[in-house]
Amino acid sequence: QVQLVESGGGLVQAGASLRLSCAVSGRTFSTYAMGWFRQAPGKEREFVAAISWSGGDTHYADSVKGRFTISRDNAKRTVYLQMNSLKPEDTAVYYCAAGQSVPTVVVAPDLGWGRGTQVTVSS
Repeated sequence: QVQLVESGGGLVQAGASLRLSCAVSGRTFSTYAMGWFRQAPGKEREFVAAISWSGGDTHYADSVKGRFTISRDNAKRTVYLQMNSLKPEDTAVYYCAAGQSVPTVVVAPDLGWGRGTQVTVSS
């Protein structure tokens, strides 16, 4: 069973940066594709970013391209989401997810979800 725990959320002003972390349990973490999703109040959860097991393949939602960067440290069993130039519309609960492959993570992560961390961006 894969367990994922997010951290790093908080309240920031527009234009600021935050780095989210997701600590992952599981002996085969280095083989998982990983992703970040978010859910704003009153909206459906949406894909933000994904990364392959090696880190060599990344995908982003158009709304965050050029501002967010996903990365991973397999030795630390951790995946990160560096968020720069934050906007009020980035306000949401951010979730970490794991999957068998990047396409799986993007569409429907099949290995597990974290409980989320709140990010609030004030104008």
